[in-house]
Amino acid sequence: MKSGLLLLCAAFCISSAVLCRTGTNLINFSHLAHLTERISFDGDSVDIVRIYSNYPSYDWTDAGNEGIACVDDAARAAILYIRYYDATKDTSVLARAKSLIRFVQHMETDDGMFYNFIRADHSINRDGKTSFKSFGWWGVRALWCFAEGYRVFLDRDSAFALELKSGIEKTFPHIDSLLHHYRRFRDIRGFRTPSWLLYESGADVTSALILGLSEYYEVSRDPKAKSFIQKFTAGLIAMQNGSLRKFPYGLHRSWETLWHMWGNDQTNALARAAKLFADRRMFTSAELEARGFYSRLLMEGFRKEIDVTSESLTQEYDQIAYCVRPMVSGLLRLYDATHTPDYLTMAGVAASWFFGNNPAHQVMYDSSTGICFDGIRDSSTVNKNSGAESTIEALWSLVELQSYPQALVYLDAKKIDTHKDRSVEYAVFETSAGEKISLILDLRQGSFKILKGDAGARFHRTKGRR
Repeated sequence: MKSGLLLLCAAFCISSAVLCRTGTNLINFSHLAHLTERISFDGDSVDIVRIYSNYPSYDWTDAGNEGIACVDDAARAAILYIRYYDATKDTSVLARAKSLIRFVQHMETDDGMFYNFIRADHSINRDGKTSFKSFGWWGVRALWCFAEGYRVFLDRDSAFALELKSGIEKTFPHIDSLLHHYRRFRDIRGFRTPSWLLYESGADVTSALILGLSEYYEVSRDPKAKSFIQKFTAGLIAMQNGSLRKFPYGLHRSWETLWHMWGNDQTNALARAAKLFADRRMFTSAELEARGFYSRLLMEGFRKEIDVTSESLTQEYDQIAYCVRPMVSGLLRLYDATHTPDYLTMAGVAASWFFGNNPAHQVMYDSSTGICFDGIRDSSTVNKNSGAESTIEALWSLVELQSYPQALVYLDAKKIDTHKDRSVEYAVFETSAGEKISLILDLRQGSFKILKGDAGARFHRTKGRR
């Protein structure tokens, strides 16, 4: 059965392997097509994305009692296809995006909440801990895909776009209820924490909400959406701590006192909104996380989680694609807003994680199959399964990068040297073409810079390790 499905997917109208602008065969939708299934659901024909796919056969695997597919992944995949259309103007992907969004529409309730999972018999899981009716993670991601769809289909299929607009507006009472707590704070273990974010302090999930609202606002100019964005971004900024020199180095906490790398879209959301509103405070907050904290992740290695109450409370693993994509997206949005070339370099180096610049020294994304491994468990162990989340997040990273050739050249960069003392921290990366780039934190001056070519060589002669 599955081999037949693979043949069917290979014949799907979306090209299995798409030539990126550098001439490299990089973006491959084959595995995502294999995970995608057309079903009859709630009287409609829609697409779902099967949640798990395990090595070595990569057959579909259910998520136990949760179900077979969810809003989270369908919404992600729809956004991916729309972003691919944005980058290439290939209209063939819009039919697949629409079919995925149709599934998400059927998971919205009349009161603007969402269920998440469906079971093998295509019934909705209405009571699972990751599927109950709510406006949380899966509801926010649903709004985001509705907003992307509204933006793209408004001039192509106005009736469908208006359906999506209605679906977005149904969620507004739930957003209003969050903002009843606007400007209220709690003290959590000594950290000032805004109460009007989702889950009372969820800067991570609220970032996804801001990104969806920003897409909607750019087209609709709805003043209510603008007010939502501005109030939620104020909450994100309140979740930021430290400075370029002081721990935790400008990161935005994800929830309460924890930062985690997966879904850390705060810089992405702030940079996107900053460009919309030309808001200097948003710019400053996004740039601080990028220059003070992202720089350290690139130099020292990615982290899964940090408890900001102590610099020693950190976990390195697991590392997954969903850790990398938000950093890549955030750095690209910062470049869009500031036109600072450093952010393109950093985005390319961040995405080099997919191509072996990682603790396991393993290529995580295979452009010949479109498979992205599910994660790195430790320095010698790779989880070779390839489920929906990893597949989509990897492709999303590369689709975003496709429009920035100055970033793509660093995808094969490898870290070859690091150094840290009281005055300076740096890391040197080298591409297969022999180009060396140095990421440098000057801890005395409180500055971050990237040096290339002769400038980098001069730095290492005068200040670097001899």
